[in-house]
Amino acid sequence: MTPDQTQRAGENISLWEATAETDALNPLCENLETDACVVGAGIAGLSVAYTLARAGRGVVVLDDGLIGSGMTGRTTAHLVNALDDRYYKLEKLHGEDGARMAAQSHSAAIDRVEHIVREEQIDCEFARVDGYLFEPPNESLKNLEREFEACCRAGIAVEWVQQAPIHDFQTHRAIRFPRQGQFHPLKYLHALARAMTRDGGRIFTGSKVMEAVGGDDAKVITADNFTVKAKAIVIATNSPINDRYVIHTKQAPYTSYVIGFRAERGKITRALFWDTAERAGMETGLGPVPYHYVRLAGSENADEEILVVGGEDHKSGQACDFQARFERLEDWARTRWPMTGKISFRWSGQVMEPIDGLAFIGRNPDDKENVYIVTGDSGNGMTHGTIAGMLIPELIRRGSHAWAKLYHPSRITLRAAPEFAQENVNVAAQFLDYFTSGDAESVEKLKAGEGAVIRRGIHKIAAYRDESGELHEHSAVCTHLKCIVHWNGAEKTWDCPCHGSRFDRLGQVLNGPAISGLEPAK
Repeated sequence: MTPDQTQRAGENISLWEATAETDALNPLCENLETDACVVGAGIAGLSVAYTLARAGRGVVVLDDGLIGSGMTGRTTAHLVNALDDRYYKLEKLHGEDGARMAAQSHSAAIDRVEHIVREEQIDCEFARVDGYLFEPPNESLKNLEREFEACCRAGIAVEWVQQAPIHDFQTHRAIRFPRQGQFHPLKYLHALARAMTRDGGRIFTGSKVMEAVGGDDAKVITADNFTVKAKAIVIATNSPINDRYVIHTKQAPYTSYVIGFRAERGKITRALFWDTAERAGMETGLGPVPYHYVRLAGSENADEEILVVGGEDHKSGQACDFQARFERLEDWARTRWPMTGKISFRWSGQVMEPIDGLAFIGRNPDDKENVYIVTGDSGNGMTHGTIAGMLIPELIRRGSHAWAKLYHPSRITLRAAPEFAQENVNVAAQFLDYFTSGDAESVEKLKAGEGAVIRRGIHKIAAYRDESGELHEHSAVCTHLKCIVHWNGAEKTWDCPCHGSRFDRLGQVLNGPAISGLEPAK
């Protein structure tokens, strides 16, 4: 069964969504009481729930969509200790001890996934593979050398190789990261869900959470007005829906693009590849720069594999050249792997970039002590989510963990002050959209399947014309903190350029921090 567009985070179907089982929605229909209520059935939420259930705790998981239908289903599913934000940068922000702990925790996360796969006998295409980091053509090796030295200080067993194993392209010297990992994220999640329910946990999909309240009377309330009372609440919704301001000033949403190419089995080395390109980020000046990331996917029994290539990132809701980004990604990949065949998949996902390079995992700032959050995946969501599955259950059980301080959501990293200022100045600038003209002169200009923001007097209208020609109009004001949403022509969604809320073409919420859909147009 093909998942309905309203049950995934964008129009385009990812490789994982196309090749995984799809269950029917199972909404909550009664009031419940349990030890822990987890909001979000992605990698972070189900990792936490699985660990709690294995320890004998009562667990209820709520999600407004299907299992993994958020950003977990739109990842490229690298399992790495080779982090996007570079260890020499993490040393500057968190010190050598912090960088070393980051390496240890992400290494432990890969081991944890491998252990679960083995223990639960999960068929999710898990494999240990080497990873290779290399510079773009004609770039200095200076940053690569700095990263190698920082990785050694962090305790990662890296080594230099003269060439990354890309047979038709000269990468020159590269850093080899041994024993990285990859898997099929949705097959893994469905197995986690089955194991969790086997151990007494319960999962309810199609249940939108409207409110989470901590304290002695902690509870979660759904849109259907059912309540789950719990001793602990975990918000694992990619971007937290319970925190209105604090966390959102310390992270920013970025959209990343992915292409899946057909490839004859055995023609491409099975490994992870990353380069350190900086072009797109330098063009926009909008914070973290994009780079390219590559892996192979597919069952070992198939004649073909899929070369999964991602990159061309930009601030969410702040670009409209979607097709050009896919084309640049294709050109980059075919230059390095000219034997690739036709493109079978195109999709995009959203990552939350924290200002200091590491996720926020732990007690929610300015909230009761029994409310926990997971966010700020920084492009390493599979390992950050797995870290949450090790860290948060220990915080619930005994109140401490060796990694708690490093990932604490309340942390203030003074050395990240420039990044903090830059991202929040960017957010403030988005409110100028209230005073600009619309993207189209009138709704009459819209063709079937198109959307645009239209100015109508003092109002901004999110107008979409469906395939039958019917016009749908909503307020273009995001229901989180009132930024003006932008039309995403690639995924057929309305994206908020401030904090990453995403709405489907008809105004329903697909991704937080917004809880409510776009209001009907006045």
